[in-house]
Amino acid sequence: MNDERITVGITVNGVTHRAVVEPRTLLVYFLREQLGLTGTHVGCDTSQCGACTVHLNGRAVKSCTIFAVQADGAEITTIEGLARDSALHPVQEGFREKHGLQCGYCTPGMIMSAVHLLQANPRPTDAEIKHALEGNICRCTGYVNIVEAVKWAAERMRGDHVSR
Repeated sequence: MNDERITVGITVNGVTHRAVVEPRTLLVYFLREQLGLTGTHVGCDTSQCGACTVHLNGRAVKSCTIFAVQADGAEITTIEGLARDSALHPVQEGFREKHGLQCGYCTPGMIMSAVHLLQANPRPTDAEIKHALEGNICRCTGYVNIVEAVKWAAERMRGDHVSR
């Protein structure tokens, strides 16, 4: 067995981390086990469920499909990195306001995929939202409130909502 280890430098949520990893260490396990960022969930280990979705250099990716060594030099944003100055990101707030979660297991991945969508498309249709989230599986909600949460967040991010 090869005991080779590799040093990586990965910026996660704005903080650069240098760590020694085995070449086979998946990014999701690096985030959870070495950095203690457990908001990124391991759902299936086969890239089917999307619970492990993070942003890698601005793209939504399933972190169970990427080795930590492949992320060397990259910028990663996890669910923990979305909130700013203790204020939830509008998509996080939308999931709370529109009841877009039940058990919460898929929620971090759903939110990360939705944020990526809204960065590229601030006015998505229901069909575009559903398409953007089709790589994320929820076994609890039926998706209606998830779509409503993303639409709610899109309005706030554009400044289209009316305060009450």
